[in-house]
Amino acid sequence: MRAVSLLLVAFFGLAFARVLAAEPVAVPWASLSAEQQRVLAGLAGQWDTLPAGRQARLAAGADRWAAMSPEQRARAEKRFRRWQDLSPEQRHWVRERFERFQQLPPEDQARVRENFRRFRDLPPEQRQALRKRWQQMTPEQRQRFREWRQRPPPPGARPPPGPPR
Repeated sequence: MRAVSLLLVAFFGLAFARVLAAEPVAVPWASLSAEQQRVLAGLAGQWDTLPAGRQARLAAGADRWAAMSPEQRARAEKRFRRWQDLSPEQRHWVRERFERFQQLPPEDQARVRENFRRFRDLPPEQRQALRKRWQQMTPEQRQRFREWRQRPPPPGARPPPGPPR
């Protein structure tokens, strides 16, 4: 009986510890480094009202910011401004797509990244032409193209027909 009691205490203790470990702990403003406080100064007045998880993410972000080069900071600021300029619907769409991407197997994520890199490295005129062609496709043509891209093509295979060039 004593062994069963100890086993139950250990089981529930571990379960409770997991719950506590999963729950974010608040980050007091005073515990932030001087550099973190400098980066997050705009949030000082409302810091104590922020959820603990957000405080932790912001503190970690301040550390990443401090480690960035001036060029990296400029790129990050540009991305942040672009994000701020999005409508709530656009932000929702981006978040959904990101969540879908995160659920992909690693090899599919690598394939998406490589395809994006190849697209980004194209000359602007070629990127614009591809965008225009995609926009002219019917939903059925787009779906056939997606399906064609997801399976390895046999040697010499051509993509399914799309709108005229």
